[in-house]
Amino acid sequence: MRKKVLQALFKSSEDIVSGVSLSEELGISRVAVWKHIKSLKANGIEINSTSKGYSLPNKDDLLFPFCFEKYQEKIHFFPSVSTTMNTAKKMARTGINDFSVVVAQNQTEGRGRLNRKWISSEGGLWFTLILKPELPPPLAYILNFAASLSLARCLNALFKIDAKVKWPNDLLIKNEKLAGLLSEMETEGDMLKFVNIGIGLNVNNNPKKDIPDSISIKNITGKHVSGRKILIKFLGIFEELYHKINNQTISHQDIILMWKENTSTIGNYVRIETFGKKFEGLAIDVDSTGALLLNTDDGQPKKIIYGDCFYKENN
Repeated sequence: MRKKVLQALFKSSEDIVSGVSLSEELGISRVAVWKHIKSLKANGIEINSTSKGYSLPNKDDLLFPFCFEKYQEKIHFFPSVSTTMNTAKKMARTGINDFSVVVAQNQTEGRGRLNRKWISSEGGLWFTLILKPELPPPLAYILNFAASLSLARCLNALFKIDAKVKWPNDLLIKNEKLAGLLSEMETEGDMLKFVNIGIGLNVNNNPKKDIPDSISIKNITGKHVSGRKILIKFLGIFEELYHKINNQTISHQDIILMWKENTSTIGNYVRIETFGKKFEGLAIDVDSTGALLLNTDDGQPKKIIYGDCFYKENN
């Protein structure tokens, strides 16, 4: 019933919904409505109560499944998790449907590439896609490129933000980090069992206080924006590419080419860190397998398959 009360407030076209209206719509007493509202508030849902009724001041920030239009059957919302990646891994192993989405209001142990800590401050958008493509494991890399490309296109369409993808899969605004992506997969025989792609996007948070070279959409636009609307738009763009990849109506080379049109990595002097190794050089290309090609300081070409990429001045 609490969910029904919240859903009625969310879907109402009125700014304020009276207790009488909720009572009649849900078939419960006004006292019961008041008790459910009180319980929702105790669970962290911001609801304004006045003599005229109730309202949701931050309706656009709600991430419950019923808020997601055609994707509501795909959304699995959690107020707080250790990481959406951990939760998604457990769910993927239970036979959950392809293209399911684990989204959380808060992560307590967010992590990035190479097990680095990812600070998931309040106001960001933290979610993981659970994908079950019909692909052999060596081709799973293309999903990361498709996801980061889709997110860049999403933000440009919604906010006219010229977000650039950084190899292997971060999003930058003028070299400040806006989003990070992380992928994990499990195989069964010679095919993929699932690929999970975790995405952390700075939306209404202020990440600069923890990471100086980072930025949020609110920092850029100067206003509070809807994380839910961003997720809906992203899912629509990525779903189209995902189906084309699955149906083999778009080549992996085409995905890479589109990604390269949106990247700031090629032409930059970079430092690449892997487990225990570091490489520096000029990024000259990303090949059809997703590997980064460097001209290193010693003049030798280097193909980097995996690692974390940092831009730096060429001394």
